[in-house]
Amino acid sequence: MNTIIRQKNRKEPGINYSKIEKQSFIEKMHVLLDLFIVSGAFVSAYWIKRSLLPGELAGLSTAPNYYLMLAQSSVTWLIAEKIFSPNRNFYRQTVFSIITDLIKMIAAVAVLLIVTDFMFKIDTSRLLLLLFCGLAFTFLFASKGAILYIYRKHFEKDSNRMNVLIIGTRGRAKQVIEHINKNKRHYKIIGCLDTDRELTGTEVIKDIKNIGTIEDIKTITLHNTVDEVIFAMPLKKIEGVDIYILLLEMLGIHVRIIPDWYINSTAFQPGISTVSYDDFRGFPTMLLSANNHNQVNRLFKNIIDISAAAVLLTLLVPFFAITALLIKIFSPQGHVFFKQERMGLNGRKFSICKFRTMVPDAEDRLAELKLMNEADGPAFKISNDPRIIPYIGKFLRKTSLDELPQLLNVLRGEMSLVGPRPPLPAEVEEYDLWQRRRLSMKPGLTCIWQIKPNRNDLSFNEWMSLDLNYIDNWSLGLDFSILARTALVVLGAQGR
Repeated sequence: MNTIIRQKNRKEPGINYSKIEKQSFIEKMHVLLDLFIVSGAFVSAYWIKRSLLPGELAGLSTAPNYYLMLAQSSVTWLIAEKIFSPNRNFYRQTVFSIITDLIKMIAAVAVLLIVTDFMFKIDTSRLLLLLFCGLAFTFLFASKGAILYIYRKHFEKDSNRMNVLIIGTRGRAKQVIEHINKNKRHYKIIGCLDTDRELTGTEVIKDIKNIGTIEDIKTITLHNTVDEVIFAMPLKKIEGVDIYILLLEMLGIHVRIIPDWYINSTAFQPGISTVSYDDFRGFPTMLLSANNHNQVNRLFKNIIDISAAAVLLTLLVPFFAITALLIKIFSPQGHVFFKQERMGLNGRKFSICKFRTMVPDAEDRLAELKLMNEADGPAFKISNDPRIIPYIGKFLRKTSLDELPQLLNVLRGEMSLVGPRPPLPAEVEEYDLWQRRRLSMKPGLTCIWQIKPNRNDLSFNEWMSLDLNYIDNWSLGLDFSILARTALVVLGAQGR
């Protein structure tokens, strides 16, 4: 069977453009930050030399054009950035390497400035140059040290590491494990699978065991958080490999194939996944991605989510206080907030926070209302639910304002402003395989389902199809459109 590769944009084969674009964008942003800091260091040095130093050390001549010198220092810094590229693979840096790079770059900038001043006979204060270099080093080291600290703190949490399942237990698999162990901060190996049942339970490499056979992959991926599956054995040795890869694609799990150039006989769904060759920390792999979105736009989405959540939470403090008071007035026995475990990205469990809109024993009374369920599939919905708190509860549900505390989940990075709504674990257990792929994107505060007319009359399968359509066609423009239309839905009180 010939593999049909969907190409949204015709580009050179063998290159993962999305990842290159993301890395290039991050490096450019880092360069811009450095340039801003260097300019700030020059302005600070000028101010200190002119006004703060004691006695004869203070003051500056009016001969040089200091605006021109500021531009000169910025250009020389950009030249040094181009030569030394200190921001490439920044995640691998150590404090010592940062100090070494900064010393080399600032020395190069100082030499370039001195040579340029000599050639054009510019009389520059040596003390001003010394202050500039010292401040530039201090500010840049503080900036890069803070970024590196935040980056490492981010990956100290297990929830921020990539959970990897490896197919294979022999030479190629061991080589991949050893490579991953060099990047333990970013990856966690769940275990290995092989084709031989007798190898189950054996140790592949220290602390990494064979946890089953390829036939167990469905059970393992459904009951564990798995972000990527790496095929580290020849695909031709796996009977029915196309079925397993199709299964993983349907679940929305990335498939990474260590090349043995057997991909031409492997089937994958061009309507779901895209194929690219990807550099896996210096190790060449083939990546099948079920949501291969523009990585720069995804980065912007995360920045917008966190920034907007922080601003909105600050502005909504009075509304939160009034709502909390009203909930306690109409239902004094319960808490103001309702917390519930939900499923997030690739099955990560987290606790969402909502304003409580039901009586305290609502969960206990669910069983007696099961027969009144008006929704098909695993979801539960009824109109005129008797468990809803009078007045304030109905108002919050009608306007969907009970969801606003989930801005805290957005701020924590567990949710996004827009995305498929986070399901209950019990609901996910009843999903068909194709429905599991909605977990391949971070859940959202609002979604395309919530802006549909008569949304409560849609079938469960229609709801799932809307979410998958959103994932497949996601863009920043689509998110802004959904947010704008959500505001209209809130004003129209179309909730239930």
